[in-house]
Amino acid sequence: MVEFHVDRGSGLPAYLQLGQQVREALRLGWLRPGDRLPTVRDVVATSGVNANTVLKAYRELELAGLVEARQGSGTFVKSSLGSATPEDLDPLRAKLAAWVAEARSAGLEDEDVYALLREVLSGGER
Repeated sequence: MVEFHVDRGSGLPAYLQLGQQVREALRLGWLRPGDRLPTVRDVVATSGVNANTVLKAYRELELAGLVEARQGSGTFVKSSLGSATPEDLDPLRAKLAAWVAEARSAGLEDEDVYALLREVLSGGER
């Protein structure tokens, strides 16, 4: 089950952060079709956000076809994102962790790493 964390200083609305975390969990294989999302009450208790914020996030995910609300049962994952299996991701995660450690030892901060990653993903060259 996914545990939500809301960064109040990020500038991104809490409902978008919750939705993004579900999407990432789907892509990484942490959530699969049939899995139950935490109840609204549980998310409110652990993240400190308003119940309406959680409901909005879940509604957005439902409109995207990723989850479905079942009356009296909760909200369940309906479809997955990404095509890689966790077994395929493990060696890549290890290589990425080693690269991040190297970047940190070279003095790069998180924003530097994000900027470099965005540049590489966009195909940008210097």
